[in-house]
Amino acid sequence: MNFTGIIVGAAVFLIIGICHPVTIKLEYYFGRKGAWAFVIAGILFAVASILVENQLLSTIFGAFAFSCFWGIHEVTSQEMRVLRKWFPENPARHDYYERRRAELGDILKETPNHKNLKEKIKK
Repeated sequence: MNFTGIIVGAAVFLIIGICHPVTIKLEYYFGRKGAWAFVIAGILFAVASILVENQLLSTIFGAFAFSCFWGIHEVTSQEMRVLRKWFPENPARHDYYERRRAELGDILKETPNHKNLKEKIKK
């Protein structure tokens, strides 16, 4: 019997479970700048995945790397969820959120997958 698939599946499940609250906390304390933590972690895990000789560990590190790369996107999405008041904002950053709400205006009322959303967020 081969348990590799089950082990990788369980590891990915745990990785996603770890990355979700980390994304929320990074945005809460650091805003979009928190995405840099995912950039660095993603690169480190990608390099580790290449350097490790154990196939199972390399696969898990690779999954962690790309979960971190996805986390970069999620930090920005989390900011939008906070701006829409779906998640609590950090009171210490209230002025920042109010400025962003004023900048984005009606875009916050549009659907989260609106095609112009990315251009508006980057400002």
